[in-house]
Amino acid sequence: MVLPDGHEVAFDPATALVFDQTTTLPFHPNGMRFTATDRDGANLAQRTYYSVGGGFVVPERRDADPDIAASADAPRRPCDFATADDLLRMASDRGDPISAVMAANEDSWRPRAETRRRLLEVWDAMQRCMARGFQSKGVLPGGFEVERRAPALYRKLGEGNARGTGLDVMEAMDWVNLYALAVNEENAAGGRVVTAPTNGAAGVVPAVLQYYVTFCPGADEARVMAFLLAAAALANLYRKNASLSGADVGCQGEVGVACSMAAGALTEVLGGSAGQVENAAEIGMEHNLGLTCDPVGGLVQIPCIERNAMGAVKAINASRLALQGDGSHRVSLDAVIETMRQTGSDMKSKYKETSRGGLAVNVVEC
Repeated sequence: MVLPDGHEVAFDPATALVFDQTTTLPFHPNGMRFTATDRDGANLAQRTYYSVGGGFVVPERRDADPDIAASADAPRRPCDFATADDLLRMASDRGDPISAVMAANEDSWRPRAETRRRLLEVWDAMQRCMARGFQSKGVLPGGFEVERRAPALYRKLGEGNARGTGLDVMEAMDWVNLYALAVNEENAAGGRVVTAPTNGAAGVVPAVLQYYVTFCPGADEARVMAFLLAAAALANLYRKNASLSGADVGCQGEVGVACSMAAGALTEVLGGSAGQVENAAEIGMEHNLGLTCDPVGGLVQIPCIERNAMGAVKAINASRLALQGDGSHRVSLDAVIETMRQTGSDMKSKYKETSRGGLAVNVVEC
């Protein structure tokens, strides 16, 4: 039973909800149109909404304005960058790291103390998500009988002894895998995650940040905030110039962007220059170009959970590669973002979150 305008209307979801999974709406492929009809089939009301990535859902009336963050009453930002080239120039002109450029923009919205509170709240939510993932045993919902792997891996690694034994130089990567698996198993189970930049890619950024806090000397609250601010600045470049949506450009727009964000952010807090940050972010995306989004059964489980672990490890290596150089490189971040956009545009729709191609059709669902 639903109550529009106070009037009781019989409503049986089993018969009243009819899903059209073949029609693509004009503004964005990840859209849903709700139509209410009377008993004779005449339209009574209609609303259309689009999930455009990054946690944003926009109504149809915003179709003409893809920059969903823009509004008439938005404050003027002191560092209003649209490209990576803008961002690098502003950082150079100010003599600041990329995180400080982003912080200056955030200051136009709210006091710095409030930004600090919100950033630490995000980090706390990420850590709580990982902690739940370490302990939540069992099978993920959806019918595939996918067993949670994070709790067993957590026990095997020593239940919190994240410094390891020192006998295996790659043991830190086991922990990075664990952090990412824990988050995305929580996502697959409907748990609370931080959209970074999407739920399906939510494990990469916290896994890399937890790696930094656990394994890298000098990590403190200020650097955690710098990490998140730098990651957000990089995400904005993709949001403005390409996409954060798997339904739009494939998983390169989700795990690929998350990898790029985390690589650049880690590079900054490890002491990299703005040029090295840009280089790391470029490496992170360049080697995710063409990554498809082909979830088996439409569930964010296979290959999505493992893909976050791979994205996190790749981000760390991208950062290490960039830090070994001086920031100069042939392919700019702007160029790779534009390439990602073009690649997503060329990608067949069956590889973009429709579960009509790739692993989604080549893996038996039961």
